[in-house]
Amino acid sequence: MAVYFFRRFLLIIPTFLGITIMVFVITRFVPGGPIERMIAQAQQMQSMPGGTGPMSAQDGRNQPLSEEQIEELKKYYGFDKPVMASYGLWLGKVLSGDLGVSTRYYDPVWEMIRERIPISLYFGFISMVMVYGVCIPLGIAKAVKHKTHFDNLSSIIVFIGYAIPGWVVGVLLLVLFASHWEVFPLGGMISDNFDSLGLFGKIKDLVRHTVLPVIAYVAGSFTVMTFLMKNTLMDNLSSDYVRTAMAKGLPFRKAVFRHALRNSLIPIATNFGHNISIILTGSFLIEKVFNINGMGLLGYESIVERDYPVVMGILVISSILLLIGNILSDICVAVVDPRVRFE
Repeated sequence: MAVYFFRRFLLIIPTFLGITIMVFVITRFVPGGPIERMIAQAQQMQSMPGGTGPMSAQDGRNQPLSEEQIEELKKYYGFDKPVMASYGLWLGKVLSGDLGVSTRYYDPVWEMIRERIPISLYFGFISMVMVYGVCIPLGIAKAVKHKTHFDNLSSIIVFIGYAIPGWVVGVLLLVLFASHWEVFPLGGMISDNFDSLGLFGKIKDLVRHTVLPVIAYVAGSFTVMTFLMKNTLMDNLSSDYVRTAMAKGLPFRKAVFRHALRNSLIPIATNFGHNISIILTGSFLIEKVFNINGMGLLGYESIVERDYPVVMGILVISSILLLIGNILSDICVAVVDPRVRFE
């Protein structure tokens, strides 16, 4: 098994290179990069009162920057080199711990990401605990009480949550509970007077800002996890080994929790490692709706503003976490199912 996991760790290298090369090439050919943004900003400044006015084709120039200035900008951002040569330079900086500098804020990318990691971890960890802490017991209850009123009613509620995207759920929650009834704040992580509050007041303020985003985070995850738990448990309860154990006099409750449940947790364990990257990166649109300054919002703004160094920096972290999460999924499966032997 050790050899298998060693091979899996070695596969991280080519997979990481493939992911980053693909996205890096896309960023080079997508229009609207940092140079185009600077040209647009210069045009806006010229069209403002007191400016020199917009350039026209009769002046011999169609843009406010000269060809020499554009070439200097291309050289500064590395756009004057072939794509793979630029990728090699970028990869060398990444391996040395330098994720580059933002083309929008001119701050180090790693510093921008590091400031937002605790926020994303906070919401991601709470969301994952709620998903697993609610879906596993709910799936067990639905499997045991299959086709009862409890099963039918809970299925309707769970499917409604699955049919509505998380960011739409967030908008509805803000309209009802923040704007209409004013039970929770409209967004953000903390209130403006957070520093002046006592310990209990700070905890209360943080909880009030946490409730609605967490509900939006987990709304869509309940369905998949709940029905995965229910269906696998029902399959195991109908298996021969469980029916044989019950025929020998084993109570139904012990047949569920001692025999069928552990095998039913295997698909849940398979998905566990995949959630590692989701915990950190969060949801772009949900953080945008609630104005949470986490990695999700940073990634959303970076894509919109074509801030390619930040986009690539977030990609580096999320891809590494996803690849490591795949290995953790295999480890979880081996722990849950002793029959599994990776060779």
